[in-house]
Amino acid sequence: MKRSSLTEFEMKDKDFSLRICRKNGEIQTVYQPSTPPPFPVAAAQVAAPAPAPVETPAAKPEEKLDDKKVIKSPMVGTFYSAPSPESPPFVKTGDAVVEDTVVCIIEAMKVMNEITADMGGKIAEVLVENGDNIEYGQPLF
Repeated sequence: MKRSSLTEFEMKDKDFSLRICRKNGEIQTVYQPSTPPPFPVAAAQVAAPAPAPVETPAAKPEEKLDDKKVIKSPMVGTFYSAPSPESPPFVKTGDAVVEDTVVCIIEAMKVMNEITADMGGKIAEVLVENGDNIEYGQPLF
C-alpha cells in the first residue's frame, strides 16, 4: 500500500471480510467474520439439566416374522405402494396375491422396479409406508 496511492482496501466473501486502511502512514488490518459464531462460548460451558425420564407404555413384544411368508425388498431404494400418487395401491391388507402379482415399486437410481409377490397368499400387513427409504432384505409385506 505504501508503493501505491491506495489508502483503503476492502474484500468480502461468503463468510469472510477483510479491510485494510492506511492512515497517517500507518497500515491497519481488520479481519471480520461475516457470520456470528453459532452460539456464545459462555453458554456452551453451562451444562443443561438432564431431561426427566419419560414413562412409555409397555411395548408389545415384536412378533417373529416367518421368513418363508414375508415379501422382502430385493434392493435398496424408495418404496412406492402405487404406480402414481393418484392411483390406488397395488395391494393392501387383506388382498389375495399370486406369484406374479405386482405388490409395489422400488425406485433405485431413478429406475422404477416392479416387485412381485414370488408366492401366493394373502397380505396380512403392509410393513412400510409409501415413500419410505428401504434397505436390501427389509420386510415389506
